[in-house]
Amino acid sequence: MSRRSRPEMIAETRTKLIAAARKAFGEQGYSEASMDDFTAEAGLTRGALYHHFGDKKGLLEAVVLQIDSEMAQRLKAISATAATRWEGFVHENIGYVEMALEPDIQRIMLRDGPAVLGDPSRWPSANSCIAAIRANVEQLQADGVVRNDIDADIAARLISGASTDAALWIANAPDPASASRKAIPAFKALLEGLLRRPQAAAE
Repeated sequence: MSRRSRPEMIAETRTKLIAAARKAFGEQGYSEASMDDFTAEAGLTRGALYHHFGDKKGLLEAVVLQIDSEMAQRLKAISATAATRWEGFVHENIGYVEMALEPDIQRIMLRDGPAVLGDPSRWPSANSCIAAIRANVEQLQADGVVRNDIDADIAARLISGASTDAALWIANAPDPASASRKAIPAFKALLEGLLRRPQAAAE
């Protein structure tokens, strides 16, 4: 058996800590999760956690980044199955809002994340999300589907803000499922306002 390199050992340690923390944050919540619990779960020490992530907050940031990356990949897959670019755009953006009902996303990304890490619009991933939406809007404008009199960057920022706020509202509502059922049609109507011919919007 070949000896693992230092980068491989570092990657394995980080992976173990992130997995243990993600489980603890998802099951217990950030405030109740104990660093000793998830270092024990990972078979590591507090020293390893401090070395790689600084503190509990730093570990939450790593967990949020991992979940965010997974969400982005899932949304791309949703978009890829659509019959048209417009349908893919709508399904991808609505898919993000619908994810607010998933337990880990609801608790870690939309409750504890903002409470500990601050406004999601200022998270590192926010700019890449806006850039992706802007690119889609620009392509849809080039295709003649979306109105050309709308600034693509502003549209992307408004869509991102609306979807984030809707997801936060759903996650923190007394009845998230009911909130989602109300939010989705309204959000879809907002997106359809971008169309050159709203009546041609895909169902």
